[in-house]
Amino acid sequence: MNESFHVVIPARYASTRLPGKALLDIAGKPMVRHVWERACASRAQEVVVATDDARIAEAASSFGALVCITSAEHGSGTDRAAEVALRRGWAEDAVVVNVQGDEPLIPPANIDQVAGNLFRHEHMQMATLSEPLEAQALHDPNVVKVVTAADGRALYFSRATIPWHRDAFATARDLMPDTGLLQRHIGIYAYRAAFLARFVDFGPCVLETTEALEQLRALFHGFAVHVAPAREVPGPGIDTQADLEKVRALMSA
Repeated sequence: MNESFHVVIPARYASTRLPGKALLDIAGKPMVRHVWERACASRAQEVVVATDDARIAEAASSFGALVCITSAEHGSGTDRAAEVALRRGWAEDAVVVNVQGDEPLIPPANIDQVAGNLFRHEHMQMATLSEPLEAQALHDPNVVKVVTAADGRALYFSRATIPWHRDAFATARDLMPDTGLLQRHIGIYAYRAAFLARFVDFGPCVLETTEALEQLRALFHGFAVHVAPAREVPGPGIDTQADLEKVRALMSA
């Protein structure tokens, strides 16, 4: 089976909590370059930086990245990835991996893994990854939780604590029997290009807007999302100045 795939790295300048973060310096390079280099170390046949900002486009072009200028009207990285797939003329069955532009420590092995999982589960339309959830993150709404079926199909994603252990949480909110059920969602996605176009055309659904989680759009419309434990534990992503300083420290150690 030919398992070649494409990577799109959505990168925007107008981040609410950390403006211009795609271009912030980490160990002598802009953050988006670190993401691009890690994506290039995967088995992707093509890696595209997708942005609507001339500053990011210029920086990415300067270090050799393939850049696609996309609409400034997009509300999410998925919308940006869909435009890239259309403009690049990728086949309907092409696998597209959306690697977030604020993940400078993403393991290349995880990019390969999520693409490979979609190839091997042809009855599912999306694939993503998870990792064990730490106790201190149980009730953190910024940490997305996922519950899966026996075949790896996502049952639900939530910012709430799921599954909820009735007896354990009734007596001690931070205790939970070690069942292996508590999983943190890792925000990397693989789609087939045809489904990606449909996903964008659906527009936001009520579950998605309630939880502020766009992957719920697929479940809402009856599509299967494959979830697997990540092959490698990913490093921290960057949303805040504190996150940035943590990653800078890790990469300069």
